[in-house]
Amino acid sequence: MSAPKPQSTWSELITSLKRFWQQLNGKQKALGGAAVALAILIVTGVTINGNTYEAARQAKVEEAAASVGARQQTTAPSTATSDAKPAAPEPTPEATNAPEPVALEEEKDIQAVPEAATADGPEAQAAWDLLDTLEVKGRAPKTGYDRALFGQRWADVDMNGCDTRNDILRRDLTSITVKPGTNGCKVMSGVLDDPYTGYTINFRYGETISATVQIDHVVALSDAWQTGAQQMDATTREAFANDPENLLAVHGPANQQKGDGDAATWLPSNTSYRCTYVGKQIQVKAKYGLWVKQAEKDAMQRVLSNCGAVAPAPVVEEPAPVVEEPAPVAPAPVEQPAQMAPAPVEQAPVEQPAPVAPAQAPYKNCAEARAAGDTPVYSSNPRYAPHLDRDGDGVGCERG
Repeated sequence: MSAPKPQSTWSELITSLKRFWQQLNGKQKALGGAAVALAILIVTGVTINGNTYEAARQAKVEEAAASVGARQQTTAPSTATSDAKPAAPEPTPEATNAPEPVALEEEKDIQAVPEAATADGPEAQAAWDLLDTLEVKGRAPKTGYDRALFGQRWADVDMNGCDTRNDILRRDLTSITVKPGTNGCKVMSGVLDDPYTGYTINFRYGETISATVQIDHVVALSDAWQTGAQQMDATTREAFANDPENLLAVHGPANQQKGDGDAATWLPSNTSYRCTYVGKQIQVKAKYGLWVKQAEKDAMQRVLSNCGAVAPAPVVEEPAPVVEEPAPVAPAPVEQPAQMAPAPVEQAPVEQPAPVAPAQAPYKNCAEARAAGDTPVYSSNPRYAPHLDRDGDGVGCERG
């Protein structure tokens, strides 16, 4: 659009004034002189305003061209290196009355900050194995969820004198400046290599600019509430909300896009960080006894498999081996203690009957009886015989 032109030119104005002047007498000329002066001022003002507008319009055009050129230079891919990270769009800096920031190293009495290792996650295979230990259940109702149930926002749970937000900013940013007199706590500016997008973001403290860098709960508080945090006590929930292992400084818009999503519904656009991101979620859920949903576990395993993790071989149950019963072994003979012979018992002597002399044969004749001096031989004598008793009176060998 061209600038508006003055409504009259100098030549036209002079001609009109001459005609008007010639028609006036004395007093009228005085009045006319004033009118001429006023007309000159009006025309001059119109001319100046027209020129001013044109100059302003030209300045705006040049400013817009310079802005477009600057954006093209910022977003154009670098030919010097393939590692250059894109810069995130930066809002206009806000004026503050804060003291001039100082480098973190210049601030005295700097408090301890979390170890940088807490920004990393377990290796892919270790994360897979740990995932297999988590319980798989459905999502619990979100009923009753409130951010206040996780304690004060950015509390100083580690008692180092700095709130959790500034702890994480000091851990994850580089080229940090801090507000003087805060013992190195309050971060005023720094540079973030955002893990979620790959952007390089220049952070400066302020209501608008601070929103470009936010602190994300890797396992969102709402997701935790629906996977077991309802059963935690208040102290444990506050520790969970301020645990450096579950916190990352990230690109604000990416964090807003994530919301309370789990691995099944949101993953970082920076694909090279996905394995670390999923590994951290598994690590945090295991630490606090939270469960995973089936779709969430499936998504985590897909990510980890792209990083070299493999599922363990299925365990095949083999039948129990048949154990042969050994042949029975005869027990070894038990050696009996030697029996002591009883002392001999003396038997009382048994009186034996007098031996009976064997029966003698009868005498052959009386001469034998007489030789034995056994005459007469009576019938009671065992050697009696009838042939010795001729008269049969029971006495043999009666005669001398």
